Amino acid sequence: IKHRIFAPYDHAHNARIDEQRYNQRSMTETVNSAVKRSLGFAVRARTWFREFREIALMCVVYNIKRAVKQ
Repeated sequence: IKHRIFAPYDHAHNARIDEQRYNQRSMTETVNSAVKRSLGFAVRARTWFREFREIALMCVVYNIKRAVKQ
C-alpha cells in the first residue's frame, strides 16, 4: 500500500513499490474474498502446518468448484 506523503522519505517508499505487482493486488484480494465468502473465513487448526494445509485445501476446493462451473 502506498504511503501518504508527509515527508520527503515517503516519496522514496512509494518509488520502491513495483507498479505491476501492486496493480495485481486487486486480483488477489478478489479471489481471497470469494474463497472466504464461499468456504468460510475461520481456520480451525491450531498449528501453523495444519493451518497452511487447511488453507491450501480450501484453495483446491475453490478451484475445483470454478472448473466444474465452466
